[in-house]
Amino acid sequence: MPPAATPPHGPAAPVAGARPGVPAPAPARRDHGQAGPPGSAGAGTARDLAAPDAAEAPAGPGGDGGTLLDRVGRWAPAATPFGILRLAPLAPLAPGDNLTLLTTWMNDPAVAAFWELAGPPATTAAHVHAQLSGDGRSVPCLGLLDGRPMSYWELYRADLDPLARHYPARPHDTGVHLLLGGAADRGRGLGTALLRAVTCLVLAHRPRCARVVAEPDVRNAPSVAAFRRAGFHLDAEIDLPDKRAALMVRRRTTPMEPAPARR
Repeated sequence: MPPAATPPHGPAAPVAGARPGVPAPAPARRDHGQAGPPGSAGAGTARDLAAPDAAEAPAGPGGDGGTLLDRVGRWAPAATPFGILRLAPLAPLAPGDNLTLLTTWMNDPAVAAFWELAGPPATTAAHVHAQLSGDGRSVPCLGLLDGRPMSYWELYRADLDPLARHYPARPHDTGVHLLLGGAADRGRGLGTALLRAVTCLVLAHRPRCARVVAEPDVRNAPSVAAFRRAGFHLDAEIDLPDKRAALMVRRRTTPMEPAPARR
């Protein structure tokens, strides 16, 4: 589960993930383990949220996860059928375009139903800050597709998250939460393509990670379906403090189906 102010698991929008504590347990979060449904937000820039430069991103708290997550900010972009995806770790959110953008996404009814972060900009900023002020076990990122901010991600150490109390976690299990921001980006296979790409990035850059996991709400059928299409399988249904979740697992040894051609 994401850190502190976030509930233990995330939404599922077309996709997302969770965790326990390396040195001190981070506060549990809500229902974001899944990729929360995308909100219908407008355009924005990565200017205010993203770290200035991957090479300059701190290697610990408030940066790209450091050794706990193998420096997410330094990972290479990934090609998808819809364009080039880059994960940009967030810096503390201040008033500006990106905070407005994320807040708009969180207030979309489809997203709010699972992420439970609807409210003023301060609510969104606090959610992100809770992770940045932790020990690096959870890294909030803006997803840029061909340079366009269009998704929000949280990559976290599931084996160090409260989620680990609810399933047989293994060392270096990595969780993922995904939120697609715009209505136009939903329902056309984009969530599946991005999940597939990010999962491959995790496995390529985290050699000690044998499994990528997610815990969308069982009611979030689009999210569960997107994870399945991205190579995850339903391992079990588990009862978490805030929801009944579908524990989705993608093993390193699972064959990956070729991505569909770009339209």
